Amino acid sequence: MKTVGLIGGLSWESSAEYYRYINMFVKEERGGLNSAKCLMHSFNFAEIVEMQHNGEWEKATQAMLEAAKTLERSGAEAIVICTNTMHKMAEVIEGNVEIPLIHIADATAVKIKEQRLDTVGLIGTNFTMEQDFYKERLKKHGIDVVVPDERDRQAVHNVIYEELCQGVIKESSKNAYLTILSRLAEKGAQGVVLGCTEIPLLINQKDTSLPLFDTTYIHSNAVAEFALK
Repeated sequence: MKTVGLIGGLSWESSAEYYRYINMFVKEERGGLNSAKCLMHSFNFAEIVEMQHNGEWEKATQAMLEAAKTLERSGAEAIVICTNTMHKMAEVIEGNVEIPLIHIADATAVKIKEQRLDTVGLIGTNFTMEQDFYKERLKKHGIDVVVPDERDRQAVHNVIYEELCQGVIKESSKNAYLTILSRLAEKGAQGVVLGCTEIPLLINQKDTSLPLFDTTYIHSNAVAEFALK
């Protein structure tokens, strides 16, 4: 079994889900007392959020790269960024380590294409919805992306940072998200990528008939598959 290096703490709530899912998939495949071989570098999320909102992306990139190199030196055989937004630095990390990076958007694209969809909505942080690093990665797989309008984007973003990353789950926020999903469907989305690893804490497939792509679950599955090869 290969050892995977997890860059977590982005937030710890979603990192805990990664750890749970990866080990669950390994146990399902191997049975018995088997669990995943993992290393984790866990950030103080408050420091990362400050960099994000101050636009200090170069500083954040350096922190992420140092984490990846530390994991590589410690014996990791692949890098896993346990969040969507910080995949903004994925290409820099890919270019500066010798081991593969298992990209969340690549894993998600596989699942989208399995359902024969070519246009999806994307919800996540403003950074993920408004910048190109994530949308362009999906487009390389032939998948078009639509995002909410400005007001809805801000609503999604605020719930992530002010509630979900702090372990707060509100029924009113769930209803607001489901309304936003309906508006994305009206814009042509055949399914929606839950492009923030905290969002599945709030909504899941049983809440809507629109196909949802839980990136935490999908990415964790891809990581387990790599580890078990």
